[in-house]
Amino acid sequence: MQDLLILFAFTFLLGSCSPNKLSEPSGTPPKNFPTPVRSEIQVPRATNLHGTQKARIGMKIWKNESGGKESGLTHWNVGEEFPSLGIGHFIWYPHGFDGRWTETWPEFVKFAQARRSLNIPAVALLPDCPWRGREEFQREFNGPALSGLRRWLAATIELQTDFIMAKSRAALPKIMNAAPASRRAHIKDCYEKVATTVNGAYALIDYVNFKGDGTNPREQYRGQGWGLMWVLKEMLPVPTGQAAAREFAAAAKRCLDRRVQNSPPDRGEQRWTAGWHNRCNTYVAPF
Repeated sequence: MQDLLILFAFTFLLGSCSPNKLSEPSGTPPKNFPTPVRSEIQVPRATNLHGTQKARIGMKIWKNESGGKESGLTHWNVGEEFPSLGIGHFIWYPHGFDGRWTETWPEFVKFAQARRSLNIPAVALLPDCPWRGREEFQREFNGPALSGLRRWLAATIELQTDFIMAKSRAALPKIMNAAPASRRAHIKDCYEKVATTVNGAYALIDYVNFKGDGTNPREQYRGQGWGLMWVLKEMLPVPTGQAAAREFAAAAKRCLDRRVQNSPPDRGEQRWTAGWHNRCNTYVAPF
């Protein structure tokens, strides 16, 4: 059974050709959603991830982001310029703000529309976040717009999980194209070693949602990033399996610690270190 679960996780994460897979919409994909491109990795034929496994991954991501609480589905961190929505805390920028982070809420809404999700709240369809700052957001937290948004998000956990998994799968070809040629073999080797365990597959899925794929040049401090590409580059050579999952978690912590060291002091990113390390620790435990 364990071998079967590993196969489900590995082939779903890497696969791209099953006509019935749950991670992609039928029909035309959402505009601006990442389109897979050719990579150096030869992936196996796709197999749908077992529904229970997918649900557990979605719940773990929700717990990572906001403790699995419905109130955490609409959140605005202190010191940030934007809210974070859904189980994956998808970023949504207010009008006029152009941050370094990849904005993922509009991508998710397009994904939901392509999947013909019912009852998408009108506020979710706006081109920009309508709340101008955290104080206004908090004042209206229990108002009709945010309350309705939370109800819809609570009813679409599977859809959000599908989106997160699709983003993770689309990340790999982007990483292989963006990485230095001299590091691609190492990245390929590390990725495949991590993906051979269920918790390793979960780590690859979660980390892209958590800190991005690492290919956005704006998501760097002092020329160094912290997304998935950077973690895979950072990994030391280790055997396949749980050793690779442990090294992935350790490499992620090193990249995140370097981010904090390189960050502007006025951002106070040191306050997030403990929580980030705790999240990375979840990648080590067998799933």
